[in-house]
Amino acid sequence: MTHVFRVRAPKANQLWLCLFDAAGETRLPMVRNGEHWCCDLTLAQGTRYGLRAAGPPPFDCSKLLVDPGATHLDGPFTFHPELCEPGVDTAALVPKAVVTRPLPPLLWRAPVFKAGGLIYEVNVRGFTMLHPDLPEELRGTVAALAHPAVVAHLRRLGVDAVELMPIVAWIDERHLPPLGLRNAWGYNPVVPMALDPRLCPGGMAELRATVEALRQEGIGTILDLVFNHSGESDLHGPTLSFRGLDDQVYARAPDGALINDAGTGNILDFGQPHVREMTLATLRHFVSQAGVDGFRFDLAPVLARSPGFDPNAAIFAEIAADPLLADRIMIAEPWDVGPGGYQLGAFPPTWLEWNDRFRDDVRRFWRGDGSAGALATRLAGSTDIFGTERTRSVNFVAAHDGFTLADTVAYAARHNHANGEQNRDGHADEVSWNAGSEGEGRGEDVRALLASLFAARGTIMLTAGDEFGRTQGGNNNAYAQDNATSWLNWSARDRDLERYVAGLAAWRRANAGIGAPESRHDLTWSTIRGDAMNAGDWEASDGFVMKLPEGAGIRIDRASRIVDLLPPPRA
Repeated sequence: MTHVFRVRAPKANQLWLCLFDAAGETRLPMVRNGEHWCCDLTLAQGTRYGLRAAGPPPFDCSKLLVDPGATHLDGPFTFHPELCEPGVDTAALVPKAVVTRPLPPLLWRAPVFKAGGLIYEVNVRGFTMLHPDLPEELRGTVAALAHPAVVAHLRRLGVDAVELMPIVAWIDERHLPPLGLRNAWGYNPVVPMALDPRLCPGGMAELRATVEALRQEGIGTILDLVFNHSGESDLHGPTLSFRGLDDQVYARAPDGALINDAGTGNILDFGQPHVREMTLATLRHFVSQAGVDGFRFDLAPVLARSPGFDPNAAIFAEIAADPLLADRIMIAEPWDVGPGGYQLGAFPPTWLEWNDRFRDDVRRFWRGDGSAGALATRLAGSTDIFGTERTRSVNFVAAHDGFTLADTVAYAARHNHANGEQNRDGHADEVSWNAGSEGEGRGEDVRALLASLFAARGTIMLTAGDEFGRTQGGNNNAYAQDNATSWLNWSARDRDLERYVAGLAAWRRANAGIGAPESRHDLTWSTIRGDAMNAGDWEASDGFVMKLPEGAGIRIDRASRIVDLLPPPRA
C-alpha cells in the first residue's frame, strides 16, 4: 500500500523516516515541503517506523520519535531515564508506529446520547480487571465492555453513555517508576490518535466493535481526551515526539519558559492554527473510524488559552463548523491550574460542563453545613451558573478524581501515602466526612447523595463502582494505583445499594421532566410539611419538596436522612 508521510518540523535541517524490520533500522531522508517533511512509499501493512530529526538544539537525531499522526503502535510507552538524556539513542525504548490501512469510514449517524441522560464514567482497566464473569483474555481491554455481563450491568443501571477515561497511549510520569508505581488513569498521552495497545490490543477495529455493540443496546460512547498537555512534561522530561520535531507546539512565556497551566510541565498552544488542526483531525478520526458520540476534554480551559482564557476562542467555532463534529456531544472539564483557570459556565452554549459546584453543595448539605437553598439551586440545574432557559450542567457527586462516593462519607481527610508523595498530593480540602460505621450513617448518607444526583435537572454522571460502594481506602488521588486500590472489587459489591441505584435510574427514566435540561420554570417548592416555601425559609430549612406539574418530584429531609422520590399521582 502507498503511504504518505507528512510531518511538521519547520525548524529542522533534516528528517529521516526510519523503517524497522528483523534486520534492524533503515533511514530514509525525507523532503522538505514548507514547514513539513514528506515521503511517499509503497509499504506493506504492518510496517514499523519512527522518525529522527536533525537541526539546532534542542534537535537530537539520537532520539527516535513517534509520528504525531500515528494511529497504531507496536507496544506501549515505557518510561526510561535514557529517554530524557541528550545524545543517547532510544530506538530500543520507543514504540514504533505501525502502517495500517484505515477502516472504511462510517456513515453518519446521530449520537445515541442526549443531554439529560446518565453518563457512566469508566476506567477500562480498573473496571474490568477483577470482573468475575469476564474471560481472562478480555480483562483490562476495551473489548470487555461489549461482553454480555457488562452490558447487562449497564442496562440495569439505565446508563445512556459510557465515558471512557483515556484510552490513547500514555507514558508514566518520570517520578513513578522509582516508586514502583504506574499511571492507572491515562491522563499523560504522547500522541493524540494512537490507542494504547494494553487497553485496545485490537486497535481501531476493537474500539469500533465495542462502540457498535453498546450502540445496539442504546448506549453511547464518549471518549475522555487530553489535549491540554503531552507526556513529554517539562524541559527535563522525555523526548518522544513533539519535543524532537516541533517543540513550539508548547505554549511559552515571553522569556521562553514553558507555561504550565496544566500542572504537568507543558501545555499545547491553541493559539497556533496547526495545534487546532491536529485536534480537529483527532476528533474526526474517532468519529469516522469508531462512531463515538462525543468527547470530554480534560482541563478544557487550555483549549481556549492564548495565553489567557477566551470564551470566543477559535477552537469552539471550528468544532461547531465541522460537519463531522457539529452534532457530537462536547463536555468540558471547565478548570485548569493556570491564572483565571476556573471557567465554569463560560463554555459555548452547545457544550456541557462538569459542575463541581453541584458536587460540593450537595455534599455540604448532607454533611450538615450547607444550605437547603444551595441544594435547591443545584437540583434546579444551577440556574445561577447556566441561566434559567437550559442547563448545561453535568451533575456528579463523585468522579475518578477525588474520593469515591463511599469514601466521601467515611474519611474526613485524604489517605494518599501509597502514592509516595508524603500524603501531599490530591485535594486537601475536599468536602467529605466520617459518618461513623455503615449502620450508623454511611449507608444513609450515600443513598441521600445518590438520590439527590438522580433528582437533578440536567445531565448526571455516575463513576463506575459508586453504585455498589467502591472504596479506595481513602486515597483521593489514585492515579498511580494500577492495582487493587483502583480496580473495582466486584466480589465485594453492595448489592442492596446497587438495586437502590437501579431503582433511582428507573424512576428518573419514568419521569423524564426531572432531568430535562430545558427549564420550563415549572418547578414548585414547598416545606417538608407541604406548606409554601417562603424566601426566608431556605437558609434555616433542613429540607424541602421539589415537584414538577405532573406531581413527580423529591422530598428531602436532612434531619431524618430521608430522601423520597415522588411519582406522579395516579389518574
